[in-house]
Amino acid sequence: MAGQRERSGALNFSADRVLAIFVVGVIGVLIPGLQPQLLGALAAEGRLSVAALGILATVELLAMGIAAGASGFVLPVTRLRATAGVALLLTAAADLLTPLLGTGPLFGARIVAGLGEGVLIWIAIGFIIRTDRPERWSGIYLAVQTLAQFALASAIGYVAATSAGGFTALGAVTLAGLLALPWLPAAYPPLTASDDTGGLPSTRGLVALGGVVLYLAFIVAVWVYIEPLGLERGLSQATIHLVAPLSLGMQVLGAGAATLLAGRLPARGTIVSVGLINLGLLAIMGAPPSAEAFVAATAAFGFLWLFALPFQIPIVIAADPSRRAALLIGGAQLTGSSLGPLLAGILIGDKDVGHVLWFGAVCAIAGITALIGAVAMRRMTGEA
Repeated sequence: MAGQRERSGALNFSADRVLAIFVVGVIGVLIPGLQPQLLGALAAEGRLSVAALGILATVELLAMGIAAGASGFVLPVTRLRATAGVALLLTAAADLLTPLLGTGPLFGARIVAGLGEGVLIWIAIGFIIRTDRPERWSGIYLAVQTLAQFALASAIGYVAATSAGGFTALGAVTLAGLLALPWLPAAYPPLTASDDTGGLPSTRGLVALGGVVLYLAFIVAVWVYIEPLGLERGLSQATIHLVAPLSLGMQVLGAGAATLLAGRLPARGTIVSVGLINLGLLAIMGAPPSAEAFVAATAAFGFLWLFALPFQIPIVIAADPSRRAALLIGGAQLTGSSLGPLLAGILIGDKDVGHVLWFGAVCAIAGITALIGAVAMRRMTGEA
């Protein structure tokens, strides 16, 4: 076998094995960075209404989250190459068919794509949580996926102006992932020496996962409304256009910083500190003293977005040392990412867009409280 079992379910895979894992894992998470571009092209071509666009984006993300979480219960870790191959083929087929379908079948295709993408994410998460430094590998994964999203989005924008061109390019990249299969590990070891099968996380693990869902609901709900927030506060369209690329660059820096600092900073203290800073950033976004302050706040928001995520993993593991909860963290993050904007949209309705900041603040506080509280619950029971 390519890897050896070490303490706490850790792995020692060779570089080619790790690269193959990251190739399929990154392909699985390309679509969130491309949805505005690809689904926007469908809407611009009159093949998708604006309302349907938002629903379609949410449905695919939710399918990804469900698949990433459920895979740990229904798929064996002893047939990773076959599993990845099927997921890549299904996802690529859905991508290639998407521009050819009407609205109804289009939803079916994107659900199939989301399920395949979720399985690929599960493979990457399965490696990350079995390492000795899961927060470090999570930071690397986040940085690489953000760079890949940026590179593919730029390439599609340059060579493919239509939805057909964009989805064809995405499908081609997904098919290219099949080339990594010979180097993919054949299997992962069980999470713990006494646990050869899957199972539900402990109650504390579920509480911690609830905190992850709430935290990502806060992040993505606020992010989706950044442009209308800025316009409502008098920023020019030219200034608003600076926000997305600047934030994307800061996200890469945030993931890189987390990779360097993971294991050196206390996870719980870092999550609490980031939460407090984010509440301050929300206050600035709500009443910016200047356009420059709003842009700076959104840039800092982007940095903290990916900086904080790797530190969630050791907290979830501390709450549930079996690592069953950690195996579901990718699904929890995607679920929160899809539900946050949906719930915010329902609650805000036709009200002032600024209400999303209150929604985000409540989700952030509740999410961090759940994460920290889950570890405190374990301590109160007297477990080591």
